[in-house]
Amino acid sequence: MSEIFKALANLPKREPKKHFVTVDGKQIEVTLEKKLEIITHGEDSYMLEEGKIVLKPTPRLKSKFRKLLTSENGYHFVDDDIHWPEKVAEGGKTWQIEYE
Repeated sequence: MSEIFKALANLPKREPKKHFVTVDGKQIEVTLEKKLEIITHGEDSYMLEEGKIVLKPTPRLKSKFRKLLTSENGYHFVDDDIHWPEKVAEGGKTWQIEYE
């Protein structure tokens, strides 16, 4: 029985597993936690910046929304309630898209 323990003691030690991710076409060794984070967000959501792996900034889109503005011909409302249009005439209001 002691020979089994000697044989087990002489077994080569297991090397820790290495984790790699591909960012910007380069394979980089990272920790397990960082690899799981990158897998969660997707490799294409990351970039290399000064040798570090960082999330790409989210693009800021210009917001567009409709706003009630005065125009040449438009709606006139009862008691300024937009749910009760009274008539369509000159100087009324219409819904127009405005960009910010």
